[in-house]
Amino acid sequence: MIETRGLRKSFISRQGREKKTVEAVRGVDLNVAEGEIFGFLGPNGAGKTTTLRMLATLIEPDDGTATIAGADLRADPGEVRRRIGYVAQGGSTWDDSTAREELVLQARLYGASKAEALSRSAHVLESFQLSEYADRKCKTYSGGQRRRVDIALGIIHEPRVVFLDEPTTGLDPQSRAHMWDEVRRLRAEGMTVFITTHYLDEADALCDRISIMDNGEIVASGTPADLKREISGDVVRVGLPVSAVSAAASALEAYKLETYEDNVRLYVDDGAVAIPQILRALDAAGVPLGTIELHRPSLDDVFLTKTGRSLRES
Repeated sequence: MIETRGLRKSFISRQGREKKTVEAVRGVDLNVAEGEIFGFLGPNGAGKTTTLRMLATLIEPDDGTATIAGADLRADPGEVRRRIGYVAQGGSTWDDSTAREELVLQARLYGASKAEALSRSAHVLESFQLSEYADRKCKTYSGGQRRRVDIALGIIHEPRVVFLDEPTTGLDPQSRAHMWDEVRRLRAEGMTVFITTHYLDEADALCDRISIMDNGEIVASGTPADLKREISGDVVRVGLPVSAVSAAASALEAYKLETYEDNVRLYVDDGAVAIPQILRALDAAGVPLGTIELHRPSLDDVFLTKTGRSLRES
């Protein structure tokens, strides 16, 4: 459904009187299958939104090729627009219009007759559980309700692919969970969903496959389970006083580890065997222990392995 090769985009940044070229996206290759939820995971500033805006024809690539729903991105952007939906991170509703008015207008812009636009609007309002609020002004909606209107606007014309840019940013946990259900429903109805996010739990729970992006490049791709399996063994996190981190790292230098402000993270083959050894090494070095935790590798550990830093901290 989406295939890109060598997609690139640079911007000119001004620093005082000097101009500097910033490579926002550096040769991105993607393959997204029909009917899947595909996640684009990475920290803010990684190039996710720039890539998404290129795929949605909002900005033109400097180089590379892309085909979306069978249409060539660079040769026929108009046809791409007809086949996709796009929901921006910032939202698109007007305070003084109602959800029904917004949806009818959006459907008419895509060529629907007035009767068809009204019918489609009623259907998506019911699907997104917005019928109760349909004729109230958008400024009266909660953040979760308004975000559901945004996504309804993105799919009112029944696109084959919908792009969702950080769809749950700023939502409370209950609204986030509801939004996940809506995304799954879109996939169940046959739509291909391309979602950017910097939430690890969202990518892990929601996406069939993900690509992890950092500094404008794809550093890993696969299913969440496959990516986590690439990191063998267990992860042991040792919580420490800030002043003891350096001593702990020296005492545990035989292990593969990463140090942080108040903890050390170790990658071991078998956590049950390693933890007693770690405790003995710290005790022998006189290092005061705060906490110790054992867990299976996470997507944050995948990012750490690929980039040398934690996605949570990025």
